Amino acid sequence: MTGGRVVVLGQVGRNFAAGMTGGTAYVFDSEADFKAKVNGDMVELDYLTKTEDEAVVKEMIEEHLKYTGSDRAAEILNNWVNYREKFIRVMPRDYQRMINAIADFEAQGLKKDAALMKAFEENAHDKARVSGN
Repeated sequence: MTGGRVVVLGQVGRNFAAGMTGGTAYVFDSEADFKAKVNGDMVELDYLTKTEDEAVVKEMIEEHLKYTGSDRAAEILNNWVNYREKFIRVMPRDYQRMINAIADFEAQGLKKDAALMKAFEENAHDKARVSGN
């Protein structure tokens, strides 16, 4: 995965997120076994704690239900208060660092494109990057 967002309502196999360099995955961890299946070399895991993340996930599931009639989507939405705590956000560390840097530069008054370029320049040689180059 190199960009975008995805909500996974089913089971995942081992080595999830291997090679994930961008984007955000939200995984429904119904069996509480997801963390053991993740390749954690490049990503951070977190539960839905941000209101924005929760709203995005819920809206994506509502769209999925609308277009597919998915029983699982309906069950999750009908029990949202209990099930929202079972979603885990998966985000690459480098991607999160870039998002934070862009937001910081925009807060300093740079326009979106200038903030993006400045963030890229700042992070290009950051030793905290996964590649370290």
